[in-house]
Amino acid sequence: MTDQSPIHPQTGCRIGIDVGGTFTDFVLADAATGAITIFKEPSVPQDPSASVERGLPKLLERAGRRPEDVRLIVHGTTIGLNAVIQRRGAKMGLVVSRGMRGVLEIGRSQMPNAFSYLVDKEEPLVRRRLVLETATRILEDGSIEQSAIDAELDAIADTFRAAGVEAVGILLLHSYRRPDVELDLAARLKQRLPNVEVTASAAIWPEQREYERGLVALMNAYVQPIMSSYLERLDRRVKALGIAAPIYITANNGGTLSLATAAERPIDTLLSGPASGVVAAAVSASASGVDRVVTVDMGGTSADMSVIVAGEPEMTNSTHIGDFPIILPVVNVSAIGAGGGSIVWVDDYGVLKIGPASAGADPGPVCYGRGGTEPTVTDCYLVSGFIDPERFVGGRMRLDIEAARAALDRIGARIGLPEGPDRAARAAETALRVTTAVMTAELSKGIAQRGQDLRSFTLLPFGGAGPTQANLIADTAGLSRMIVPARPGTLCALGAIMADVKRDYVRTAFFDLSEDATAGSHIAELVAGLARDAGTWIDGEGDLLTRHDFLVSFDMRYHGQAFNLPVVAQWNGESVDIAAAIEDFHRAHERLYHFRDLEASVEITTIRLRVTGYVEPIRSAAAGGERTAPVLGARDLYWKGVAHRATVLSRNSLAVGDTFEGPAILEQEDTTIVVLPGWHGRVDPAGNLIIDKAGPR
Repeated sequence: MTDQSPIHPQTGCRIGIDVGGTFTDFVLADAATGAITIFKEPSVPQDPSASVERGLPKLLERAGRRPEDVRLIVHGTTIGLNAVIQRRGAKMGLVVSRGMRGVLEIGRSQMPNAFSYLVDKEEPLVRRRLVLETATRILEDGSIEQSAIDAELDAIADTFRAAGVEAVGILLLHSYRRPDVELDLAARLKQRLPNVEVTASAAIWPEQREYERGLVALMNAYVQPIMSSYLERLDRRVKALGIAAPIYITANNGGTLSLATAAERPIDTLLSGPASGVVAAAVSASASGVDRVVTVDMGGTSADMSVIVAGEPEMTNSTHIGDFPIILPVVNVSAIGAGGGSIVWVDDYGVLKIGPASAGADPGPVCYGRGGTEPTVTDCYLVSGFIDPERFVGGRMRLDIEAARAALDRIGARIGLPEGPDRAARAAETALRVTTAVMTAELSKGIAQRGQDLRSFTLLPFGGAGPTQANLIADTAGLSRMIVPARPGTLCALGAIMADVKRDYVRTAFFDLSEDATAGSHIAELVAGLARDAGTWIDGEGDLLTRHDFLVSFDMRYHGQAFNLPVVAQWNGESVDIAAAIEDFHRAHERLYHFRDLEASVEITTIRLRVTGYVEPIRSAAAGGERTAPVLGARDLYWKGVAHRATVLSRNSLAVGDTFEGPAILEQEDTTIVVLPGWHGRVDPAGNLIIDKAGPR
């Protein structure tokens, strides 16, 4: 990949791209005026860069822009994640300390479902015969007991070469204490295998817990060849369109990374898909003065939830890809149900089910007319009157409602609904009730696990199907308010160009703050070292940044505990306020567990640092598009066995202060918003829709 030239995003325009399972979303923001142009292009699952190549010229034409006007492109991709899930990554080898060959099979000795006799554990990414041992041994205190000799490395390289290994991970016990030992071993092995990617676990994430640290390194190496190839192809295709702007990739932590960093550390992008949408959702919620938000991102394949409090997305340092634990900082997003393309089917017992299989972009829902025969959630929306067959995606795609009715009529027959002209509509409602029940249950469970009441939150939906489904969820869950951003169907693409450049650093370090009087100075030294590394990295991420800063946090616990709580530290660039950290830990523990133990020793187990390079904010502008008469007409909205006559409104034609009553359907190019009877809405000064349940709040 070529070096990126300096850019000035406060001029020209920026483009955000989010590749989904059904559509690829594009957002172009004029940096001077804030005017937004959106566009949707059907995705090409076999090669997502093809949909990017096809959609960019159409986006520029619609915005009246030239390729040379583009100053920045930020792209969200699931290439790496799909490679892990579908097992399409590199053929892997692993080098471990002697006695650790079983580390991947043993894991944490936890079954995915402890109550099932039929559950299967995830297959390791490396076959056991390609897990090789080295005599290199690091002790718990960081001292070196033994180092690998050349003959041993020669034998390891010969084995990998003969097996056709494409990427190698290195995992040594206690390497978080001495990352240099793994790095040296990686360099020596790379000399013997110049065409093989070699990744040291301590270079990716030097934190204790060898199994989890090893998985991070393995996944990075596993997807690196396919991710690098994709990014090079994307870069080449974009430049062939005459666009010389640098390309950045969305990251797990809600930030972005340069193309070079993403190619080197693809692990940092695997879970970035929904993260940028949550970033934009946080901006929208703050603009409307809403502090406690639960988001639902419902696209073509699945639906995800996240939590935003006081304008900040909730983060976590522990998540999963399949059954694999991942210990990287990520925006805390949880799957809660089906997407618009999820297939409606009936099992052998006559029970109606939704998903997990999806029709995707090809063939897509039955109503797309591309050969799909199994009805989807989108077909249910169409038959229920939620979406208009003539105005889907701004009228660029006409839907076949009769084909959808026929497919859902067959579903109705299978679940025993009586024959009649409304059987398809009743089957569609049944499917939507199941979808709503599953999503509501998962939302309630997710919030309850945080010790909160779902009804105290405001629901913010996004994704192409999110605003269509959201009012069904809110009504069922007992929520009384929803907030719908101006462009919810393309919010992930918009969030991509709102996001700042971010990267996280970690260092495992054990300090008993009650016993060690020198802990403060030692901790300050470690933080300063992380800051130096982070500063060097951020300086090489391009010239689009206006400034950067650091956020330091500690993982803390009471002596004897096996779990930690994150605490933001007060660091002035030279020293750390340890007393403040201890008090903040007591408060956090009391807030979560309702007690504090002032007699117990307080420990730090991990030091974390995040560097954020700030991008010039996008100017605010009213929603684009030519304004027309707000009322487009009326149509029947089938819900709860009743055909409600709903007013159909053009979202772009509503002005600040305009109000509406449910039942109503608000149409815009990137989504359709359904408002049920008993709900009413208004456009607030930020351009967001505030939709409330009738009655006192």
